[in-house]
Order: sequence, then C-alpha cells, then structure tokens
Amino acid sequence: MRVLLIFACISCCFWSCKTENLEIPQDQVAQVLTEYGKTNPETEAVIHTNQGDIHLRLYTETPLHRANFVRMIKAGHYKKSHFYRIIGSFMVQGGSETEGKYQYLVPNEISPERLHKYGALAMAHFDEGNPNNNSSATEFYIVRGRRFLNEDLEELAEKYNPEQLKIFETIGGAPNLDGKYTVFGEVTKGMDIVEKLSEVRTRGEDEPEIKIRFSLELK
Repeated sequence: MRVLLIFACISCCFWSCKTENLEIPQDQVAQVLTEYGKTNPETEAVIHTNQGDIHLRLYTETPLHRANFVRMIKAGHYKKSHFYRIIGSFMVQGGSETEGKYQYLVPNEISPERLHKYGALAMAHFDEGNPNNNSSATEFYIVRGRRFLNEDLEELAEKYNPEQLKIFETIGGAPNLDGKYTVFGEVTKGMDIVEKLSEVRTRGEDEPEIKIRFSLELK
C-alpha cells in the first residue's frame, strides 16, 4: 500500500455531530496545545463500544498529542465516531466522520522509548507530503500486532535493546511503525475488546462490513 495509514472517506449525511470549530493555524499549533495542556491535565480516557469499554492512559511525555486528544474529546468530536479501518493482527483505526475535518497537523513527538507494542495508542497521518511525520488532528489507532520469535527477533535485535526485544517477544506489537508515527498512550484495560474488533469481517480498503461505532470520554 502506498500509504500505510489513511483517513476514511465517509459521508455523515445521515446523522451529524456538531462540535465547535477546533481548527488551529499550523504555525500556532504547538503554542495553542501547550497552553491548553497546562489547564487540561487529564491522562485517562475510555472508548465505549457495543462490545465493551477500552480504557486508555495518555502519556505526559507526549504533551502536544495528549492535549490535542483531550481537546477533541472535550469538544465532543468523538461522541459519534467509528473504527473504519481494521487489519486483523495489526491494528484498529478510527476517528473523524468526514475526511479532512481539521487541516492542522500535530508536530510529531516520536521517541525510540515509546514502542508500537501490543495495546499502543498512536496517531495516524498521511505519508505523502509529510516528511516530518506530523500527526493527524483526529485519526488514531490501537496496535494489536503479533509476537516476534526466532529469526524475526534476531532481525529486530539490530534496532532494539534486550528489554524492548522482550516486549515484542512476549506481548508483541508492530515494530515496523516505530519511528514513523507518534505513540502517545496505551490501553490499560480492554484489549480483549480490541481483539474482538480486530477480527470482524472487512471489505475493500479494510473497512468493516458492519460499522463499528464508538464514543470517547475522559475519566
């Protein structure tokens, strides 16, 4: 695939979720989110689905992404969302109801210490025309991934330290995404729900045959 993680092109003509305009001029994104984060310190959130709840912890080490996610949740952006891209042993992706709802990008906060391990929460983005790997304002994904053993683990040894290798060996993940997308949190409870969602039947472009709706709120 030319683009690893893409946005959904989905119309919301049948029902709408009106929220305030959250657009930010690109040259002001870091400043706005930094200031917002100072007065909105939440680090826990819950995704409600018809299969059960998925509990999230947001990293303080990624302050811009944490603040942006909290800001979107508080504004009601994720009250009527859905997971629109599912790849079985890889990840589930969801976010906005319309393509390109917000144009600004969040400056990347990629770190070799924050891995795309099993249960990692990260922001998606377009690859094309985005050399700095800055993140979408709205589109996120949760990693399911797979475990790495034997020869696969040996290949990873060139990039990861023993402690990190143990993570990919025991719980698994998607190390091919490391260094490309910002991991800004993780699932603390409900990975069994993520696994159920990741196993639904899909059609072209990995879209679920039956829409998987969710809502997001802070704890």
